[in-house]
Amino acid sequence: MADLVIDPAADLVGRAVALSPDVPAIFDAPLAPHHRVIGRWAASGTQDARACKRLEARRHIEAVFEAAVLEILDPIDIVDLRIAVLNSEADGPPAIAIVCESLGQLDLGWIEAGDAPMAWRAAAYRMLEQTLGRVLPVFSYQDLFDEMSLYYWDGAADDEGARRGLIECHGADAEDLDGHMLPSELDERRPGWMIAANAAPPNRLPAALRRKLADLRAALEALGKLSSEAGAWYFDFEIASEYLPGIEECASLPPLTLVPFEPFARELDDVMRSGMEMGFMDIAGICPLSDAAFIEDWFASLHLGAKFLLAAQNLIRFDPPKSRSLPCPIIAPTSRRAATASS
Repeated sequence: MADLVIDPAADLVGRAVALSPDVPAIFDAPLAPHHRVIGRWAASGTQDARACKRLEARRHIEAVFEAAVLEILDPIDIVDLRIAVLNSEADGPPAIAIVCESLGQLDLGWIEAGDAPMAWRAAAYRMLEQTLGRVLPVFSYQDLFDEMSLYYWDGAADDEGARRGLIECHGADAEDLDGHMLPSELDERRPGWMIAANAAPPNRLPAALRRKLADLRAALEALGKLSSEAGAWYFDFEIASEYLPGIEECASLPPLTLVPFEPFARELDDVMRSGMEMGFMDIAGICPLSDAAFIEDWFASLHLGAKFLLAAQNLIRFDPPKSRSLPCPIIAPTSRRAATASS
């Protein structure tokens, strides 16, 4: 924020402050680091230098920041996201984290439960499976298979290797393996729309569905043009550890999955049990803010990630066999920030 104007002669408690760009940073020391950084950003968008108490300044900073975030994220409802501003445990700069508060299977709409041809549904599912991990903490069928393989089959991916793993590592009776799950049996439970080989090529899809897939692909490409390490949707475990002590105790799997519960309920319960007990790796992105100027870049990348999620949401809400789909919300063009909230 532009720095805070403080009367040096006033008592520390209840001291009046004003949002102004021309006061040395040392005078706003009583505010926490994240309030100072975000506050400079908030103040740069207003001409209001009216004096206010520090508590009012904090509330003003938080209100402006929250309004700008909600303007971008409000159209998205396929997943619950929360923004958290964190202070470093090692005296580093504050950071903004995107936290996924949704748990379990992502609702796949018509892809899972619709009447469209399986090849169309498989094409849409494949696109989501290939792209959603760019912004969301989500695992796919292959992740489920790998977890099952490590736990039950000693890393094997075929039935013969799985049998050896069951016998050598789990003490199973070589003469009686009928009660044990094997890789081929797990694969056979996949509905046809989960299998990539069943996806129709683009020229065999209806034009409206092609447009939805193209919108999602274009949104992903736009997001990819940003420097990932400076973006809102970048996750680095080492960085997260500086701000979230104990994160190393969390389960390795994320809280969201594209695997449907109906055919895989038992397996999903198995692999997600540790997350239910120890917590999930639910951070979608974490971005340290060494300077207020970084916040504009953070908002730009937040907006692009939200546009990508909105394209995914529109694909899920789309139902090709029907003449009309649910209305598709539109994210407003990026503004420098939302209208300044009154303190």
